[in-house]
This record gives sequence, C-alpha cells and structure tokens, in this order.
Amino acid sequence: MLAMMNEHSLRVLEFNKILDRIAAYASFEPGKERILAMRPTSDLGEARLWMQETEEARRLLSQQPDLHLGGVHDLRPLLALAERGGVLAPTELLQIKTTVLRARKLRQVLLANRRLAPALVDWGERLLDLEHLAASISRAISERGEVLDSASSRLARLRAEVRTLQDRVLARVQRIARNPDNAPYLQEAIVTQRRGRYVLPVRAEFKGKIPGIVHDQSGSGATLFIEPFGIVELNNTLRQREAEEEEEVARILRELSEQIAQEALYLHTTLDTLAGLDAILARAKYADDIHANAPELLGFHRGPEFKPEQHPGVILSFHQARHPLLDPATVVPINFHFGQDYFIIVITGPNTGGKTVSLKTAGLLTLMAQAGIPIPAAPGSRLTVFEHVFADIGDEQSIEQNLSTFSSHMTNIVDILDAATPHSLVLLDELGAGTDPEEGSALARALLQHLRDHGIPAAATTHYSEVKLFAHATEGITNASVEFDLETLSPTYELTIGLPGRSNALAIARRLGLPNSIVDLAESFIQPESLTADALLAEIREARDAARRARKRAEAHERIVAAKEAELREQLAHIEEARRAVLNEAREEAQAELETLREAIRKVRARLGKGGPSQHERFLQEAEKALKARKAAEKPLPETVESEPEGILGPPRPGDIVWIESLYSSGEVEDVWEEEREAEVRVGSFRVTLPFDQIDIKERPQVEPTSATERLRPHYTKSPGMELDLRGMRVDEALDALDEYIDKAYLAELPWIRIIHGKGTGALRKVVRDFLRNHPLVSRYRSGEEGEGGDGVTVAYFVTGS
Repeated sequence: MLAMMNEHSLRVLEFNKILDRIAAYASFEPGKERILAMRPTSDLGEARLWMQETEEARRLLSQQPDLHLGGVHDLRPLLALAERGGVLAPTELLQIKTTVLRARKLRQVLLANRRLAPALVDWGERLLDLEHLAASISRAISERGEVLDSASSRLARLRAEVRTLQDRVLARVQRIARNPDNAPYLQEAIVTQRRGRYVLPVRAEFKGKIPGIVHDQSGSGATLFIEPFGIVELNNTLRQREAEEEEEVARILRELSEQIAQEALYLHTTLDTLAGLDAILARAKYADDIHANAPELLGFHRGPEFKPEQHPGVILSFHQARHPLLDPATVVPINFHFGQDYFIIVITGPNTGGKTVSLKTAGLLTLMAQAGIPIPAAPGSRLTVFEHVFADIGDEQSIEQNLSTFSSHMTNIVDILDAATPHSLVLLDELGAGTDPEEGSALARALLQHLRDHGIPAAATTHYSEVKLFAHATEGITNASVEFDLETLSPTYELTIGLPGRSNALAIARRLGLPNSIVDLAESFIQPESLTADALLAEIREARDAARRARKRAEAHERIVAAKEAELREQLAHIEEARRAVLNEAREEAQAELETLREAIRKVRARLGKGGPSQHERFLQEAEKALKARKAAEKPLPETVESEPEGILGPPRPGDIVWIESLYSSGEVEDVWEEEREAEVRVGSFRVTLPFDQIDIKERPQVEPTSATERLRPHYTKSPGMELDLRGMRVDEALDALDEYIDKAYLAELPWIRIIHGKGTGALRKVVRDFLRNHPLVSRYRSGEEGEGGDGVTVAYFVTGS
C-alpha cells in the first residue's frame, strides 16, 4: 500500500468515519483492526485488485451461504501463550479448532468458485489446511470443553478406577447415613463432599457419636462435616487416583499446547489471511447496504482530446453521487466531473447551499474507490487513480487555536503546493477567505492560476465574483454552482457544472421584506456589469430548465411510440402466423383432394377390366387428361408457405429479415455477436439466440435507419429486474425513475414489479400509488405481503397484451 495523503486530509474528508462503519461488519478483532488500518492506494493495479475482490465477495455473498467467519476467534493471545511454553485450557483449544475448521471450509468455498471469484482464489490458497491440528484437538476435547476419556489409555483407566472407588465410598458412607441408630446424630441423612472427600453432616453436640475426621463446619457452628473413619482409607485411595487423573489431563493439555506452538507460524498465517478476508467481506456488506457501485478505475493518459496543453489527462466522473455519511433519505445526489477542456472547478453559491458537501463528496468517493470500496454513485462512474489527495476544508472550530482562520488556511495550502503534482487531486474550501476581500480575491485567482499552469487537478469553493469571472475567462478552469430556490428561500443542494452561482443577497433581502428603496439603492452601488451578468445567468437557467422539460416530454413521447410499435409488431406477428396456418391448411386439403380423386380413377379403371378401350375408359382418359391440364394451369401452393428468395451472403446484421429452417418461420435480427458467431432473432413475440449457420438472410434494409428511427424502434434489452428502490429520492426524481422503470419492465414482458418506497410519513407511497392508478400499462396494484415488506412496498401488475 502506498501512502497518498496525510492524516489531516484523511480526517478532514472523514475517511476514518467510513472505516468505522465498515469495521462494524467485521466478524472478529483482527479483521476490524485490518479495516481501521486501511489506507487508499495510489497504485492502479492494486486499486483495481481491491475493487475486484470486493465485487467478487458481493457476488459470492449472494450465492454462497457458507461464506462467513462464524466460529473464527482472535488466536493471537493463545498462540503467544503456547509459544512461551504455557498450557492452554480446553476451551481455548476449542477456539483454535473452530477457527481452523472455518478456515478449511472457507478455503473449499473459494477454490470451488474460481470462475466466479478468481481474485479471491488467491486468498483461499493462502488459507493453510490444518485439519490434522483440529483432529488432534477433537480426539482429546469434547464440544463442551471437557477432556475425553479417549484422550489416552491411561486416562481412560484412571477414570474407570475413580468411578469404581467413588461408587464404593458412596455406598459405604450411605450405609452409615441410613443406619437408624445414627439418625439422631445427623442434621440430614445425606452424603456431601468437602475438599474432595465424602462426609456426613453431624450435629455439633454429637461430635463423638460418629467417629471420624472433621473437615468443615457450618457458618453457625451447629453442623460438623465428618468423614467416618470407616471410609478414610477408601477416600485416600480415591483422592490419589483423582490426583493421577489431573496429572494425566495436564499432560494431555501440555502436549496439545506444544503441538499448537509448533504450528504457530502456520496459524499466524491463517489468522492473517482470515483477517484480510474479513475486511473484504465487510467492505462487500457495507457496499450492499449503501447500494454502492464499483467505478471504473483508470490511469493518467494525456491524449490529444485534452485541452489545454497543461491538462494532465485526468478523468473524474461521478454520476448521481451521494455523500455516504449523510442520511440517504434526504441527501441530494450530484454529478461531479472534470471535462476534456477543464481540470479545475470553481464552485460558488449561497452559504449552507452544499458547496462544501460537494467538495467532500468528490474527495471522499475518490478515497473510497482507491481503497477498494464501491461508491454510492450510479453505474458508469469513472476516475483516475491519484497519487495524492490533498484537502483544506474546515472552519474556525477545526483550526489550530494559535492561528487565525486565514493563517491556518495558508499554512495548509503552502504544504499542499509543496507536495502537489499533476497526478494529485487538490480540494480547497473558501479559497481566499478570512482576510480583506480584495486581497483574498486576488490571492484566490493567483492560486488557481498556479494550479492551472502546473496542470494540477483541483476543485475549490469561493464567494468572490472576481473569481467567477476569472474561471470563465481562463482556459482549463470552469465554473460550477449550487442551486438556490428564491421561492422557498432555501438551497436545493443541486450542483450544476458550467454555470457560476448567482448573487442572491439582494433578491433574498427583497423577498424578506427589506424596503425596496434600500434594495434599489444597494443595486445602484453595484457595478452594472455584475447586474447584467446575473440577469444573463437567470435567463440561461430558465432556458436550461425549459430544455429539460421539453426533453422529458420528448422522451415520454418516444417511450409511448416505442410501446405502440412493439404492440403493432406483435399483432403483425400473430397475423402472419395465422396466415401461414391458413395457407398450410389449404395446401394440405388440396393435396388430400387430389389424392382422393386419383385413387377413385384407379379403382374405376380396375373395375373396367382388360377389354379394349370402351366408352367409359375413353371418358376416364379424357377426365384424367383434363385433371392434369387443370393442375398444370393452377399456381401450385408452395411446399413451405414462405416463398423465400435466394439468401444474402455474409454475416447477419441488426434489422435483417431471416428465415429459420429449424423453426419453419421468419424473424428479424435484433443483435449480433461476431466473436461467438451468434445472433438474437425476434420471432413473433419471442426472442431466440441462434448460430449464423442456422439462419438464412432473405431481406436487408436498403437504407440504414437514422438515429431517430433507431430511437423509435423498440430495443429489447435484458430485464431491468423485478424490483425498484425509490427510498431516498425526491418526489420528482422518484416519479421519473418509476416511469422509466415501468416502460423497461413492460417491454421486457415482466408480469409484475415490486416498488420499494418505505413507510415513513406515507407521502411517497401515496404519490407512487396515485401514479400507478393512472398509468396505462398498469392493470392493478396492491400493498406488499408481510414477507414482502408490508406497507413499505407496492406490487404492480401489467395489462396483458391484446
């Protein structure tokens, strides 16, 4: 693992809090320690390997119930004791046994899944098979932690003798206790033990009535526990055998402990491997719980597509990214990315509007990805693996007490500039804040210019208008902004890259009731260029919002058209099938009639005999000749309904009309896989995958479809899944996602879908069900059953095709 940042940046970006959450999934202490010691790597190969291991673990966890570390213990103290010559207790030996057996089971599971989890196979091979050690412990220790009689022949003999002596002593002392003559002297007619010897409870005043040795007395002194002289010799023999038994047990435990010490090196290796696997499984479980996706990890590549010349070839593209430490039900996802023509982003916007959260989200997700942790972002996210990630984010509460805000920030920035390279990521919050605005603005622009000239990828937040103008005018730098809703006077937390943030102070003051005369006077103090720029920004945002609404309407229309076209295609397929059935039936009937007529002619000819040509025979000959002439004159029905032209040579293409001999039918090619030499063909309402040699190309479109046509043609993709999780989305996002999901599920011919909206206040559930109630593709819906999620889930059923 290569160091890539100091502890200050780790703390600022809250990476350690992510590790704390992952550590909660660990099964035992070494795994937890391994997680807390994790640090992101700057090595591309290592980062990809870690991410692959996590993703393979996620797949295995969903399919292999035996992939767990139950029964694994932290053996480090036990191994240290054994290595020092100490003797392990039976329960401690059982911990070693269960750990060894679980390691052996994990090894079997991982090696059996080479194709599904090739990266984890290496971990399986590192788990040493120490079954002989587990077998030695099993022969000597029971599952209850007791040394078995079978541990040695001497122990078995000694325990048999002990049991015999115990029976003899107990029988003799019971006879004394049950003797009626002794009843007045005993507190109770029972036999008990003191210091391992059988005794009777005798009343203190009758001490001499039952001669023997006093071993103990009750707290009140009223009862003496006396060993009768008649059993002393037997008790002595019993204690001697018990002492020999204890010595033999100690010898057995000592031998097992010595065996553990001899295998300590291999046990340490196995324990270390189990800790590594525990960390991988914990990362996988955490990723599943936060609905994370693995991003594509890339190296730096300076291609001609990157501008300006200082561009380091960095790629950072997070789609619908969420800060993993914020409430997923309320956090607003953002899109954060560097472009081919910029590698520095300047974020502006109102206070508490989400600027710092956007900065932290980009930094934290980068660290997570480079530590092998899938990120809470949409599939398709990508990033370059950075050598260093530097961050200066914080306020007065996080700054050294002996420095001012400005001095503390400058100290951090100086350290960052000394170490940053074009392969680093630099994150700076409130650039130039804490000092005179004019000087702070100038310093912020100079720092951005320095980062740009040295090709160092960066993102920074600021309030200075001059910095916004500088970013707009400087190649390689772009503006971004967090949105603010003037109607509600609250931030939307949405990040827009490419547009600077507007100054909302005067608009907010006016909305809050500040007299117009004061607001107007304040506007007169502002340079006209700034007011014009704000007005232009407002117009741009309005145009953008209108374009978004128009695009949504167009997409909705396209989905409707695609669904209608799919329905028409299916109806045409049914009509074509019916046509073929009718023609085939007519051909079969006509053939049957011809055969019947020929047979009738042959029978009549046979009855006429062998005489010369009679009038009847001449009539039959003329009839037969007329029948042949009629058959030749008629257009014959084809042997197969499809009268196919000669095939087109070459591999099939999407859109080709093909003949499938094995199905006695025609279809349309949907997709082609050249390497496998296979094609997916739609036949009626069904899709089949066939080799090239089983299909004949009969018709190929003369004109390639335009992009618009391609969009209108339904694209039958794989099923989007039977379940859609809307938790954490806002109402408009949830409805957009639900609408798109219903279209895909319907086209994939799913019978029903399961929509997870959660219980909460019930607002999202009501909106979802109102939407389903009015949707043309949904026939009915119901609440989830008890095992399906109850009121937190809605199950919807589609209308059946006509």
